[in-house]
Amino acid sequence: MDANTIDVPDGRQTRTATVMAAIRDKLAARLLGPGDRLPSIRRLATTMQVSPSTVVEAYDRLAAEGLIRARPGSGFYVTGGGLPPLALTQAASPNERAVDPFWVSRQSLDADPAVLKPGCGWLPADWMPGEALRRGFRALARAEDPVLSDYGSTRGSPALRRLLLGRFAEEGLAAGPEQLMLTGSGTQALDLVCRFLLRPGDTVLVDDPCYFNFQALLRAHQLRVLGVPYTSAGPDMAVFEVLAAAEQPRLYITNSGLHNPTGASLSPQTAYRVLRAAAACDLTIVEDEIFADFEPEPSARLATLDGLDRVIRIGSFSKTLSASVRCGYIAARPDWIEGLVDLQVATCFGGPSPVAADLIAGVLAGGSYRKHMEELRRRLAQARREVAARLEPLGIRPWLVPRGGFYLWCRLPEGVDSAELARLALVQDVVLAPGNVFSVSQSAGGFMRVNVAQSRDPRLVEVLRQAMAALRSDQRR
Repeated sequence: MDANTIDVPDGRQTRTATVMAAIRDKLAARLLGPGDRLPSIRRLATTMQVSPSTVVEAYDRLAAEGLIRARPGSGFYVTGGGLPPLALTQAASPNERAVDPFWVSRQSLDADPAVLKPGCGWLPADWMPGEALRRGFRALARAEDPVLSDYGSTRGSPALRRLLLGRFAEEGLAAGPEQLMLTGSGTQALDLVCRFLLRPGDTVLVDDPCYFNFQALLRAHQLRVLGVPYTSAGPDMAVFEVLAAAEQPRLYITNSGLHNPTGASLSPQTAYRVLRAAAACDLTIVEDEIFADFEPEPSARLATLDGLDRVIRIGSFSKTLSASVRCGYIAARPDWIEGLVDLQVATCFGGPSPVAADLIAGVLAGGSYRKHMEELRRRLAQARREVAARLEPLGIRPWLVPRGGFYLWCRLPEGVDSAELARLALVQDVVLAPGNVFSVSQSAGGFMRVNVAQSRDPRLVEVLRQAMAALRSDQRR
């Protein structure tokens, strides 16, 4: 919906109230902001099928409330006074609200421990290195007082940053201390990058499908989001090159290794074409590395090939160590890191918690982390095979067999809509991740992301069987 299009809300309201409510909805969603021009009286009257006098009255009332004002000979403009809080979704019960990225996040995060969560984005607690974390906490209890009580430094723990730079060097990415900063989480890292490089209305490219919270965060920043179809080797380069040239996006956000949700990995040929297209239109790339350690062998990395020139690397440890101990990072050009550090100070007053950063550094420095990841890769390979075999009799099949990680991007039987399936499953205390929450184009209704580590309970197959039978029964009526 653009700034000159107003949706018509509930027709039970008076015509004037209907027009006012439609404009208020756009203001709440920040689709209209301070200084934006409202549609002309005649245009809005035609769009909403009301008389011009109705629009005049609605505009006059909104002007009286201080939300808009008239400029003689120019029209009506948003003032910014009395704007309602930003509304990303409408409040509703789980079964009434739209099945969108917020729906999946809320159901997963707020679920009772007894609820099955094959749609969530993390490993079960008993798959994480609990004993290593406990040893780390015991060591921190003996740390000097400032670690336990002070703010974090602006760039974050030197010990953790040294470890990260060493890991980068192992893969061939040469970076100096001035090119790395720690953040409160991987999500905060992306949020800082968006604040630093983008302004409302800018165009951003994402994969289609892509991690659903990319879309939620970009929506909060009031950005224009365009999707690029994703293939087994990376983005569809024919589409990518056309969009990059025609739409002049400011940013492209992706996972190169073990893409979320598909599990695919970027091929070297596609990586080269992505960087060439980005250079041609001055496009910055954000490469999210959160699943990198799950790969048995590293695949092509844009940051390594580019040398952190126009590629920004972000990541965190929530998938491999702990989602409770939040800490992320940004690797980028030194001048950008300087600006991002200032931005983090302005929004968070310092880097991440020294307790979190030192705990992670201690675990990574010990020999247990490599053993933990080796065991995780082994268990996940077995889980992927077992879960795929259990879903096969239901006609639910992986789009591809990933090289690692804990996701299967599954195609559902013909005619089964994953959003409707998710609603029915939720009634039986099973949280699913339907395909269209990942898709900008809403073209993935026949897909579902399955977390194999969270799909061990045999009850899942029976719930899916019953839900699909109910959907087919409804279709026959």
